[in-house]
Amino acid sequence: MAPIRVLVNGATGKMGMETVSAVCREEDLTLVGAACHTPRGSSLRLPGGSDVPLSTNLEELLHETTPDVLVDFTNATASMEASLMAAGRSVNLVLGASGLTDDNLRQLDAVANDNNIGVIVAPNFALGAVVLKKLVEQAVEFFDYVDIVESHHEAKIDAPSGFAMALAKSIGDKKQFTRNVTERENLPGTRGGEYNGVTIHSIRMPGRSAHHEVILGALGQTLTLRHDTLGRDCYMPGVVRCIREVVNRRGLVVGLENILGL
Repeated sequence: MAPIRVLVNGATGKMGMETVSAVCREEDLTLVGAACHTPRGSSLRLPGGSDVPLSTNLEELLHETTPDVLVDFTNATASMEASLMAAGRSVNLVLGASGLTDDNLRQLDAVANDNNIGVIVAPNFALGAVVLKKLVEQAVEFFDYVDIVESHHEAKIDAPSGFAMALAKSIGDKKQFTRNVTERENLPGTRGGEYNGVTIHSIRMPGRSAHHEVILGALGQTLTLRHDTLGRDCYMPGVVRCIREVVNRRGLVVGLENILGL
């Protein structure tokens, strides 16, 4: 069987570089091209010493390299532009961009069906994070209060994180949680954001990678569940799994848990 041909969009970013290295380690995957936002020459040197085309013109790169899968780690706006362009060429999509909206997901579902391709959107590719989400969904039945505390590096462009919002929606869409309203808020916004009674707090500072803590409260007790990302390499098994899966799927799948069968 021929290797799966992969093009990475956002290849010179931190997650993009990890993905490039991960793809190059797999015998059944072949990196055929790399796209980036800022001009950095016409080729990207791979860990083994070979080169692949590097370009800021994704449309030309798609035509030149004919990939099976586009892996995107950019931002929501750039990711949607790239996805629509690639889908028009019947290229399957693995998307890790943060900040995709419900409207974006509906559009991706439509283009997946229209072009007979697979699209996987994962707010978090770390196995531990997916297990955290599953545990939280099981536990919230017994608790009325939920706070999510998430922290990332200072350069993250959005808040809350995509995974924190996925957590909040996965439980907040099932029931309304209790959120106390203080008589006086001495500093506006101190209580954090809210989604159906789920409170979300975002921390942005150097020295952080990706950390999500869910605190569940009930009469006389709390339960705390937490996942810490210590390095971006933890995402790569999930990314590679999605690349292999997406070529055999049609339509949109949201969440790594739905790929792993959790």
